[in-house]
Amino acid sequence: MLVTAEPDGPLRSRPLRTLQMDADGALWFMTTISSAKIGEMDAHRRVSLSYMRPASERYVWASGITQILRDDDKAGELWRPGLRPWLPHGRDDPEAVLLKVSIEEAEYWDPGGGRMIPLITAAREPHSVRIKSSGAPRQSR
Repeated sequence: MLVTAEPDGPLRSRPLRTLQMDADGALWFMTTISSAKIGEMDAHRRVSLSYMRPASERYVWASGITQILRDDDKAGELWRPGLRPWLPHGRDDPEAVLLKVSIEEAEYWDPGGGRMIPLITAAREPHSVRIKSSGAPRQSR
């Protein structure tokens, strides 16, 4: 689920298929330029994402900064026929845009411990995201 903030403040959730996680950990989506979420992201670039598999008690939450892009090569890489109901003219649909979310923070639910565990935490300095692995944080970038 993608959560955006409407211009007057309320939060709005909707499903959106993640098409890729790139080498930098950014998540990629494809959507239409005229969708309400694009207008909401123009006003508030930060979004929240959640992924879940309730049967196996797997939950992940992430937040990040959005970028709206047009890139023919990347659109070709990400295009899936399952997107055609929303983009009837395919990746060349004039409405098609790419949505990139650069993750600042992420957590997952630890069912055994009954708590959220940080995966990525954002420090307040630019370019200082800490990725937690094996319990030890490390500097990225």
